[in-house]
Amino acid sequence: MIQFDCHAHVYEQVCAVPGARYVPERAAPLEAWLGHLSDHCLTGGVIVQVSFLGTDNSELRAALAKLDRQRFAGVGVVSLDVSDAELAALAKAGVRGVRWNLVGGAAIPDVTSPAVQRFLGALRNHSMHLEVHLEGPRLAPLLPRLADAGVDLVIDHFGLPSEPDPAEDPLIRAVSRLQERQGVFFKFSARYRLPFDIRPHAENLLDLLHPDHVLWGSDWPHTRHETQTSYSESHSLSTLWPALTDQVAAKRLYGICAGV
Repeated sequence: MIQFDCHAHVYEQVCAVPGARYVPERAAPLEAWLGHLSDHCLTGGVIVQVSFLGTDNSELRAALAKLDRQRFAGVGVVSLDVSDAELAALAKAGVRGVRWNLVGGAAIPDVTSPAVQRFLGALRNHSMHLEVHLEGPRLAPLLPRLADAGVDLVIDHFGLPSEPDPAEDPLIRAVSRLQERQGVFFKFSARYRLPFDIRPHAENLLDLLHPDHVLWGSDWPHTRHETQTSYSESHSLSTLWPALTDQVAAKRLYGICAGV
């Protein structure tokens, strides 16, 4: 049973960094998200730093400061040269992971470079995981190195597959070839961002991964797609696989217990 929303964005102010690819028209208040959780009998959640705020995690930290640390956590965005002091401050605030948003042709970090190796080591030191938002065809060749990087890996939005047939999808094939998958997690979220039925891909991922390595997220407030979906419609995805449970992943990745 799914008990928490592992992917939502909360921001009280719309103040984008220069060069932001998208800026929403309105805020996404914490109280509105908490209302959705209550309406759908969810008892915890994860706030993910929204891309248009860049590496300024102050909104994220402010939201987490108002929440029960046993049931809520955050995922931030930082630069590769982030200081140990900044990571420590984020960890103290309830941030349990760092997100790479690489969609739309963004440069992919060289996982073998000294800078990225130092960065991954810093994540390990603070018990943080790496969350990756990247199109499946670009993620597929990177997956083996990321899966072997020594930190838990969380892949957003089904891995943004490119092929309607999962047998032809490069990311599904890359997952199937992994020798070790214990540190790999997928978020079943934002199916409205994909132009085809995602259920066959989801079934393949469930066959390849341990069931408690799959998470559900609403992707609220559905940026760029605000008028095309709703929280209830997003939540309906979590009910398609009744056997799914998020208790283990909630504790391992976010240090929270969604059922408390």
